[in-house]
Amino acid sequence: MDFQYDSEQNDLREAVRGLLQRAYGDAEVRRQTVATDPGFDEKTWARLAEMGVLGLPFAEEDGGMGAGPIEVGIVAEEMGRVIAPEPFVESVVLAGGLVAAVGTAAQRQAVLGPLSEGATVLAVAHAEPRARWSTGARGVTATQEGGSWRLTGVKEPVLAGARADVLVVSAAVDGGTALFLVQGDAEGLTRTGYATHDGTRAANVTFAGTPAELLGEGTADRSADVERAQSLARIAYANEAVGAMETALRTTAEYLKTRKQFGVTLNRFQALTFRAADMYVSVELARSTALWASMVADTGGDVVAAADRARLQTSRAGRHVGKEAIQLHGGIGVTAEYSVGHYTSRLTAIDHVLGDGDWAAARLAAKVDGYPTVDPLGAPYTTAQG
Repeated sequence: MDFQYDSEQNDLREAVRGLLQRAYGDAEVRRQTVATDPGFDEKTWARLAEMGVLGLPFAEEDGGMGAGPIEVGIVAEEMGRVIAPEPFVESVVLAGGLVAAVGTAAQRQAVLGPLSEGATVLAVAHAEPRARWSTGARGVTATQEGGSWRLTGVKEPVLAGARADVLVVSAAVDGGTALFLVQGDAEGLTRTGYATHDGTRAANVTFAGTPAELLGEGTADRSADVERAQSLARIAYANEAVGAMETALRTTAEYLKTRKQFGVTLNRFQALTFRAADMYVSVELARSTALWASMVADTGGDVVAAADRARLQTSRAGRHVGKEAIQLHGGIGVTAEYSVGHYTSRLTAIDHVLGDGDWAAARLAAKVDGYPTVDPLGAPYTTAQG
């Protein structure tokens, strides 16, 4: 299995890294950006569109670039490296992914084209109060009146929901889950936005007889489509987490080399060096798992299982790296003026979006009986005779 990027993928990585470093290389700029709505820089969003980043996973006939999960993972990792607040995974990978998978040709062109051009922001309204990481919808219902659809109910949290121009909404229909498109200025739509602890934005979205357009053809249950789109988003988030962990590790290592205690730099203390080495191991394990999961998605493998494995590994690694980065910095690690605490906050947020590490472990454990038994000593297995 080749884990090396080709020349075009390396060029993409360098281009995105250069843009994001100019935008958020100074942590103070990022802190100021997330302090005001919409919580990200519209100009940076437009520049990402100019580079073709916002259309990466979409077919060329839909206005995209025709790239795959590997390229999406590269961009997500670079976003994580500077914890850029632009809703790339939320809008492009998750919301755009659902439209690309379910929408008609006309819907794909009408929605994905403007998204790729940076003219619009999409958001998925699927999560519901008191419902944990389900692929189905219950709290929002859809009814058909005279050939048109209307939605009633509440969705929360909706990531980037207050800024979104178009919402992709899941709703209960005939015992199943259908998907709908709702315009941001639709009648009966109320959105209450708020800042989350990592500086990004979410919203409470209420539908009161809100007109909606059925996404795709027919009202067949779309739960499997939702799960696949969420799995691809989890893989992208895994790559984003790797980028964030790498920066947290590098920042911590540099601090240990410069901060002095008892007249010597902290990296002279063996115990602290070992802890930093353990952080490195966690980052590299997470990196290989995230890249492997991206490759599974790229080759048409079991995306759901790969996403669960990536979520479990990055969840454990993110907690380890984030906590150690703060501990090895001491009190400065939790100040608002210093970047390490913000990276830990973002890693924590990623861990709780679309299912945390414990949730992923439970899903993987439930499938253990379905795997064949392997003799660790080799086959055929023979029993020693007395």
